[in-house]
Amino acid sequence: MSRLLVCPPDFFGIEYEINPWMHLNNRVNHERAVQQWHDLVSVFEKDLHIALERIVPLPGLPDLVFTANAGVVVGQTAVVSHFRHPERQQEEAHFENWFRSHGYDVMTLKPGLFFEGAGDLLGFTDLLFGGHGQRSDLGVYPILSKQFNREIIPLELIDSRFYHLDTCLCPLSGGELLYFPAAFDREGQEVLAARISVTHRLIVPEHEALKFSCNAVCIGKHVVLPAGCPTTEGLLQERGYETHAVQLDEFMKSGGSAKCLTLALD
Repeated sequence: MSRLLVCPPDFFGIEYEINPWMHLNNRVNHERAVQQWHDLVSVFEKDLHIALERIVPLPGLPDLVFTANAGVVVGQTAVVSHFRHPERQQEEAHFENWFRSHGYDVMTLKPGLFFEGAGDLLGFTDLLFGGHGQRSDLGVYPILSKQFNREIIPLELIDSRFYHLDTCLCPLSGGELLYFPAAFDREGQEVLAARISVTHRLIVPEHEALKFSCNAVCIGKHVVLPAGCPTTEGLLQERGYETHAVQLDEFMKSGGSAKCLTLALD
């Protein structure tokens, strides 16, 4: 992973409520949010030497900052998201235009089929996991599996606090899986246990899962994650990862953190 898509938080704020984290009376401190975003960007650019592409923010689209939901990129193909909530559907055309203008082959899904991008589809090189039950539809994954010729294991999310897969699961470069099992139904927990060896399953405690410890970005042996998750950092460091904790509590008011604020472009 060497290129990420990000969006400056010029118009970020809480303007509606579409997940359990969002409350209109819990206003975002805009100045603080901007500083936190720049701190995150600095880690990627200056510490990890990652190239960042910036999409232009637009007024009236406060969640555009969460670029993980733009879609998913595999090679030169970008599958554009179709959001379940009308409040975010206006983002789709802006993201599609960005992909087209940057030379990607754009794939759109048939009407009525919801898919919220890399927020719900993530994994390893040869194995992907697809979250469903909250935002994305189960029916999208056979289509994407065929399109990309990759196995996609569907995982049902049963806790509305973990409404996207990337809020409770993070694949790591060494083959480990950082995750919070209780976010998944029994079948999903059993599938993960069967496919990922016990030595490669890093289970975070609930109080840190609720601080979005799994909403992390793994780049080689570096993991960028929200501040305030010492147990998770310890689990990662024991496996040889260098952790980079960034204060992102203003974005957590909207239900997102480090991973939500980025989209892998390669």
